[in-house]
Amino acid sequence: MLASVFAVLYLVAVRTVRAQDASGGRFVCNAIPPGAEPGCGYGGTVGNRVQSSSPVEDELRSTILQLRETILQQKETIISQQGTIKELNSKLARCEAAADEVSQSRSRVQGSSRRKEYGKNTMGDLPRDPGETIDQLGKTMQSLKGRLESLEQQQLRLPGANVSAGGVVALAPLPAELRDLLRQRLGALESQLLRKVAELEEEKSQLYNETAAHRQRTESTLNSLLERIAELERSNNAFKSPEDFKVSLPLRTNYLYGRIKKSLPEMYAFTVCMWLKSSASSGIGTPFSYGVPGQANEIVLIEWGNNPIELLVNDKVAQLPLSISDGRWHHICITWTTRDGFWEAYQDGERLGTGDNLAPWHPIKPGGVIILGQEQDIVGGRFDATQAFVGELSQFNMWDRVLRPVDIMGMANCSAYMPGNVVPWVDGNVEVLGGATKAALEICEDRAFES
Repeated sequence: MLASVFAVLYLVAVRTVRAQDASGGRFVCNAIPPGAEPGCGYGGTVGNRVQSSSPVEDELRSTILQLRETILQQKETIISQQGTIKELNSKLARCEAAADEVSQSRSRVQGSSRRKEYGKNTMGDLPRDPGETIDQLGKTMQSLKGRLESLEQQQLRLPGANVSAGGVVALAPLPAELRDLLRQRLGALESQLLRKVAELEEEKSQLYNETAAHRQRTESTLNSLLERIAELERSNNAFKSPEDFKVSLPLRTNYLYGRIKKSLPEMYAFTVCMWLKSSASSGIGTPFSYGVPGQANEIVLIEWGNNPIELLVNDKVAQLPLSISDGRWHHICITWTTRDGFWEAYQDGERLGTGDNLAPWHPIKPGGVIILGQEQDIVGGRFDATQAFVGELSQFNMWDRVLRPVDIMGMANCSAYMPGNVVPWVDGNVEVLGGATKAALEICEDRAFES
């Protein structure tokens, strides 16, 4: 029985092997050497036949490697182009923001001396000078154009689907959409830059016009001052001698006055003489005042309101019997000595009054200020218009002694001239302020004409 079963199995096996040989579908498994790639490319022994790779398969393998390298290069190129586009978009946005800021700053500028204030620079730190700014913008524009031309000349290409017969990949040109976008962005940026250049040119022209106008006004003012100085020099040179002039105080104000540049030493006696012509009917005001620190009324000659003319020494008062409000020239002399405070008053060479006990034994303090035409409330200032002298004044001289009556008479009748040894009446020693003027005058000739 067992022998029969083995015989049947043997027959079946023999038939199966023959059927496989006849159909060619037999499979043979061989061991793969270490380091070899799996697949059909391995040449092993199958029966009596040897298999190996063909030249076509090698060419395809080389082409695949080239395509892989090309794809990697194009990926890097696309990333670089994306960065360039972002940079151009950023600069365009900054230009637009700068244009808005410049427009807003221009609307806030007012007045002929206005200065332009700019917002943040859009192309880096632009120089403040309009000419340098324009040059910088031009250079930036040329740089951007050069970068675009460089991109176009590189002929960057994306990988295509065709392969040449030699295994070289056929590449497509840079997409038209990308080139158009770059051109549009660059065109918009160029327009923004041109508008900004035009605005800077306009502002430069306005600044030049304003500077020219200011220079013209300054030159006109300087010319007026030079003419005034020349006029004053001609007026001063017109004096026949340094003492032949008068000071005119035509208005009752608190700002017209004359000032003696020379101050007084300490004195124990004095004589002061002058020619006066008052334009006031009553209350001629203050022909002169001398103030020192701590005592503004050290020496004052004043006629205020309906009061008579008064002499003040150290703020002590003596009334003088003088009358000079008839609108004519009068020669006035006042003497004083610290011994018993004795004083004398002369008008037109005649002694009209005397007195004593006017600040006796008080020496006149030095270092003060002599003002013509105003009464001082503080040394050199704080004048009161109601106490101002209105008229003309000349030949103000002062001595540190009491003059003899004969000397006073000689000056009053123009037979003698004696300049003061403490304060002489000379042009260089008198300045006028607030609108007071100096003019040539020969007092004796003018007085003779009045007679």
